[in-house]
Amino acid sequence: MAQTAHSTPTAVRPGRHRLRAVDPNEVVDFAQVADFLPPGATLLPAPPHTLPTLPGRPPMVGYLVLVPADQQPRLPVAAPAPVAAVEDQGPVAIDGVRRIAVVDGQALDLTYLEFELLAHLVAHPHRVHTRDQLVTTVWGYGHVGDGRTVDVHVARLRRKLGAEHRHTIQTVRRVGYKYTP
Repeated sequence: MAQTAHSTPTAVRPGRHRLRAVDPNEVVDFAQVADFLPPGATLLPAPPHTLPTLPGRPPMVGYLVLVPADQQPRLPVAAPAPVAAVEDQGPVAIDGVRRIAVVDGQALDLTYLEFELLAHLVAHPHRVHTRDQLVTTVWGYGHVGDGRTVDVHVARLRRKLGAEHRHTIQTVRRVGYKYTP
């Protein structure tokens, strides 16, 4: 769970990551950080070359948390649901839990962002989304790019949907895109 530098820690479900955002000028006291670590964990500063940089923004600071294997929470492994259990949204069926999209009984080979874009469009059929809305919703607020990124991903999705279903993602000229089952 994320929290700001001036907020108090919140309860975190077991097995979930704990994040704390800090002001770039704040000096982090490692004793305070230790409160967020699981037992036996070691905190190391991340090498600067491994951290992303954003143009015009101060450099990021990161830490590696090493947790002994015997201290890691064991998460229950659920058996995968059959493809037939996927909720049907027209010709495209999206399974958000298993992160697959199915067309005509065949799972599509999608990248992370292709899946996110398709899932968002399918979840809101007949609704017109501007390119800026899609960038904000799918890529996130921190994305550096423009609507052309959306155009490229839509073209890839249409190719992967095939000739029979490519029309389900329709272009609304000078506005954006919509999914029409």
